[in-house]
This record gives sequence, C-alpha cells and structure tokens, in this order.
Amino acid sequence: MFARRTRLAVLALVVLLCASPLPASADTYRASEWWLSEYGVTKAWETATGRGITIAVIDTGIDGSHPDLVGQVVGGADMSGSGASDGQKPLAPEKHHGTMVAALAAGHGVGNEGIKGTAPDAKLLSISVSFGRGDSTTDVQVADGVNWAVDHGADIIVMSFVMNRTWWTPEWDKAFLKAEKAGVLIVAAAGNKGSGTESIGAPATIPGVLAVGGVSKRGVVSSYASTPGSTIGVVAPSERLPGALPGGGRRMWNGTSGSAPIVAGIAALVMQAHPDLDTANVVNRILVTADPVGKVGNVKYGWGIVDAYEAVTADVPLVDSNPLGTIAEWIPLHRFTEWTTKDLTLPAPEPIAVTEPSVNPGDAAAAAVDSAWTSFLAPFLALGGLLASFAWGVYGFVRRALLARTEPSAR
Repeated sequence: MFARRTRLAVLALVVLLCASPLPASADTYRASEWWLSEYGVTKAWETATGRGITIAVIDTGIDGSHPDLVGQVVGGADMSGSGASDGQKPLAPEKHHGTMVAALAAGHGVGNEGIKGTAPDAKLLSISVSFGRGDSTTDVQVADGVNWAVDHGADIIVMSFVMNRTWWTPEWDKAFLKAEKAGVLIVAAAGNKGSGTESIGAPATIPGVLAVGGVSKRGVVSSYASTPGSTIGVVAPSERLPGALPGGGRRMWNGTSGSAPIVAGIAALVMQAHPDLDTANVVNRILVTADPVGKVGNVKYGWGIVDAYEAVTADVPLVDSNPLGTIAEWIPLHRFTEWTTKDLTLPAPEPIAVTEPSVNPGDAAAAAVDSAWTSFLAPFLALGGLLASFAWGVYGFVRRALLARTEPSAR
C-alpha cells in the first residue's frame, strides 16, 4: 500500500493552482474579497469574529511576519525535518502557499487595506510539511501534523492540499480519529481540475471532514478551480482570490486551496458564537444554512454555497451525529483487524471416579429369565418343533402308502 507514497507525494499539491501576479494596491486586494459582504461574513462579524478560536494550517509554512498576519501565528512546528521549529519557514515547492491559505482564514489586513480573513480575530498554528522533500513521507508528516495540532489546542485544522487519490493510509486513521474524538474540525480542499485533479481526493474523502469545493463570483462551480465529488460539504469562492506572499507581498490566485480556509474561518465564527456546540453540530449548521444549488448533497455543490451570517445566527435544531459521517465508524468496517495467535495452557480435567454399578433385584431376575430363554429354552423349543414337523410328515407318508394297498384296482 505504501510503495507509491514517494511518487504520490510529488502530486500532493495538485490542488495548488496559482494565477500570475497582478499589479495592485493593498486596498485593491481588500476590495476583491467580495464574499465578505455577499456571503454574510461582514454581517456575521457583528456577532463573532473568531476570537478565542485556534486554526491550525497544515501546509508549507506560514510567514507570520507578513503585515496581514502579524500577531496571528501563536505557535507551530515542522514535520518535515527541513523547516523551522516554529513552522514559519516556507518550504518548497510551493513556498507561498501556506501564507496565502492562512491570510484567507485569519488575516487581519492593515487597517482598511490588505487581506482580511473570514475570522480576523482567530489565532493560527503553523505546521510545515515538505510534501515529498522531508525526512519522512508526506503521509507520515500529515499524520504527525494532525496529532501535534490536536495536542496543542487547535479547534480547526485546514488542509488545502490533495493527495491525488481517494484512499488514505492507516497513519491517517489514527490521527484523524484522534482529532474526531477531541472535537477538532478538519476542513479540506476538494482539488482543482485545472491542476489535473479530475475527482476529489484525500483528505477530502475522509468521513467527518468538511470538504470544500469552489465557485466563481457568479455562484457557478468553477470549471478549473474545483473538482466534483460525493463528499463535498459546501462550496466557497475559488477564483481570483487575494493571496499574502512570504516577505510581505500579495497577489491574486485561484483554487479550492483558498475556498477551504474561507470556510474554516466561518466555522471559527460559529464556534465562537455557539461555544456549547460539538463538532457535529458546527458542521451541521454550516451545511443546512448553505444556499442550495440543485439537489442538496450533489457532487458539484454539496449542500450549497456557504452563508456565514445564517451559519452563525440561524435557529438550527441539534443533531446527534455528523452529517458527513465519522472516521470512528469507518475504520472497523473497512480496515482488516490484525489478529495474533496465542498458545493457551488449559488446566487438566479432574479424574472421574470409577464405581461398581448397582443393579435392581427385579432387573437382575428379568435379566436371568432373558438369559435362560436365549441360551436354553429357545433352542430346545425350536429343535422340538423341528422334530414334531418331521414326525408328522413321516406319519402322513406311511398312512397314504397303507391306504393305497387296500383300495381295489380299476378295471
């Protein structure tokens, strides 16, 4: 199963499709975030801004010194062996990617300019992964990153990458199960057709993960910056997104890599506004308040286009389980259990005491009669019957002979 890891790791970031830089001022980037008003984010900020919520970004590392992110990164780690201990050294091949993702989730901009995330008061954890160029495989790095995020207080984990396959490894079973049990929401990008991802892949295929597809400003699923799949939960903007670059720059880009952190930030707003809700109900609020496009749960739009204001303020009945399933239920149904045999020493049975059988006197007498009958009387009577039959036959023969002599002869 794991022989293909190295090869697949090269494709692990096919979801990262970035457009060419466009010259613009800082206020131009803020103005390009049309979803802040059209998807009810600005209105939702009247209730919650993400304060008190921590979002972990498992990616290529976040430059926390970027003007749009100063003070937002409160911790981090490197899983690759080639990054910085705090996860803030951008790693190849997509050095800018982690910083762009982080800004769309929790960027605060610079005054009225720069990039503002959907949860501007949330805090970030930067977990750097090398995607094929570190000391361990990508699968192991991601699993280690999830475990680290859970252990260090993450409420939400963003994964804006696709492994270009629907399946995942047993390391992920354990890590994602740990996150699920801890109540940590995982949000993942669906992938991009423009980058060669024809169908949704892991981690967006894992039960319980909130997979996010992409739409244009017109609300139509993107033909190049999204990928269809039955596990898509909601869709969010994925075309012409503002991105924060390491070193302080900005540029426009495309992809569900940007859609996922937009939705992660909205989830942070829901968590702040409804601190008593478990992960299943946070996910449910985001799903049922989305604006449906076609049949609910379809492969292009999932439950629909995310609506931040409704997700935060709507009256939504509680649910008992995550509508997107759970990894806890999936594992025992789809993984083989590893059985081990053991030598068992059984105790010797207790010896059975042998006793002489006791016979009822009546049964003994009946048995004696039966024995006499079978051994003496029965053969005697049989012999007597045989002799009597023989004598009777002789008597008949002699009688007929005598009668024959006395009868007159015929004339």
